[in-house]
Amino acid sequence: MCSLLFTILFIFSITVFLFGVYFLLFDYTLLIEWYLFNLNSSSVIMTLIFDWMSLIFMSFVMFISSLVIYYSNGYMSGELNINRFVFLLLMFIFSMMFLILSPNLISILLGWDGLGLVSYCLVIYYQNISSYNAGMLTALMNRIGDVAILISIAWMLNFGSWNYIFYNDFFPFSWELRIILILIILASMTSSAQIPFSAWLPAAMAAPTPVSALVHSSTLVTAGVYLLIRFNFLLMDLGLSWILLFVGCLTMFMSGLGANFEFDLGSIIALSTLSQLGLMFGILSMGYYEVAFFHLLTHALFKALLFMCAGSIIHNVNNCQDIRYLGSIVYFMPLTSISFNVSILSLCGFPFLAGFYSKDLILELVSLSWVNFLIFFIYFFSTGLTASHSFRLYYYSMFGDNNYFPVFSFDDSNYYISFSMIVLLFVSVFGGSLLSWLVFPFPNMILLPMYLKFLVLFTVFMGIYFGYLIYSFKFGSNIFSVSYLLMFNFLGLMWFMPNLSSYCIYYPLGYGYHVSNCIDFGWGELLGGQGLYMYFIYFMDYIYFWYDSNFKVYLLTFIFWMFIIFFMV
Repeated sequence: MCSLLFTILFIFSITVFLFGVYFLLFDYTLLIEWYLFNLNSSSVIMTLIFDWMSLIFMSFVMFISSLVIYYSNGYMSGELNINRFVFLLLMFIFSMMFLILSPNLISILLGWDGLGLVSYCLVIYYQNISSYNAGMLTALMNRIGDVAILISIAWMLNFGSWNYIFYNDFFPFSWELRIILILIILASMTSSAQIPFSAWLPAAMAAPTPVSALVHSSTLVTAGVYLLIRFNFLLMDLGLSWILLFVGCLTMFMSGLGANFEFDLGSIIALSTLSQLGLMFGILSMGYYEVAFFHLLTHALFKALLFMCAGSIIHNVNNCQDIRYLGSIVYFMPLTSISFNVSILSLCGFPFLAGFYSKDLILELVSLSWVNFLIFFIYFFSTGLTASHSFRLYYYSMFGDNNYFPVFSFDDSNYYISFSMIVLLFVSVFGGSLLSWLVFPFPNMILLPMYLKFLVLFTVFMGIYFGYLIYSFKFGSNIFSVSYLLMFNFLGLMWFMPNLSSYCIYYPLGYGYHVSNCIDFGWGELLGGQGLYMYFIYFMDYIYFWYDSNFKVYLLTFIFWMFIIFFMV
């Protein structure tokens, strides 16, 4: 079944990509409206938009999904319910494609809710306590975005249509549109895990690794960036881009620092995803939406490869994720090591790999833009931190002795895993240059001084050196070790954001349980409908006791009512 789905999705991805290139070359957009029914002068219409952006992004989603499903055939080989897992993945993919093709906020909400619901099912797939906690955190964080989109749908009733593409250049100073845009920004921040909603992304690593490869590359976390790319003109017109710039830079800085003090393999890669999402948000807020989309595509390629390599390592070392146990992997798994190193170098922005074409362009545009020194510093320092934690991960996994069981051996023998990695390896090397020729067919000249031009490479190499220093730093009894521990407690725990997120969920839920016990099942039962029912039953029993075969009571009651009627007349 996995092989059949891989073939179908792969062929569809190539076909859709060719259509996207055709639409791009001829600047062609196709809007399809399907009239469903009419209700009180409101037409309910299903709308789909086909342009170069939606088609190329959808082809990337299908391409990566096909390889992830094929990869799952090897990674989840011991799973009894593999068909259920694949169906969940397909529901996840179709929800994302529905969101990509929708220019209508109501159909976007359907895709958004589909992503949130299926992601919860996938995160809790292994059914243990940590998975349940991570799934609840993921679902509740994304629920905030659902509510924001629901409220924006209600506000768009002011304009008579939910098709947002009609309002990109409509009433630049309309306060209703400003409210809608703030709600869309809030929804995008929850889906793309920006501060203060960042805690769910590393927690979602409780899902199986194929799910993480799909979520972190091209589906759930990129949905928020894609939505804001679609709202880009409105974002720049209404002057709310400074919010995104500040939030994106903070997220980049926080995740880059946290990854340098983390020892869990999955969490390091998840924090690197968070850093790249902050980079996309930052460049999008400056008005370069095509550059943000370009980095979104290149990041999807090398991040899917990085997760596949990490999953192959975890799968072979018996589910061990601590990088301190991993050493000399290159002697055991040469193919995985090559793919792992290429994806890490692409993440760092190494010249002529996929990540270089978008990341170098973003940093040069930041140098060219009118930003203050703080934003400029955070951009380049966060890039150095990305290189630092990437090189630190490379050192821990490739150098030194293997610290796992001494009689334990592993290799690259799984065909499904190796094939998926090889295909993504070639795309990660050559995909960046191909996309740069397609997305930017006309060359633009960026003229910078020599020191700014070389600042990008200097930042990357300084970050690599800093990563080597962190790797070689050992604990001792001096003051530096104490400061390192303090930094680890604050920076390595994402500025205590997971704790704050857990408390923000725990205390309202606990308060709700207390209120439910005291009011709904307590005083509410006594003074509400149930209490009144019991009171009336008791009162009627008491009356029946006195009325039962007692002529005096009947006579006194009759005289009493006769007096009342007499005085009323």
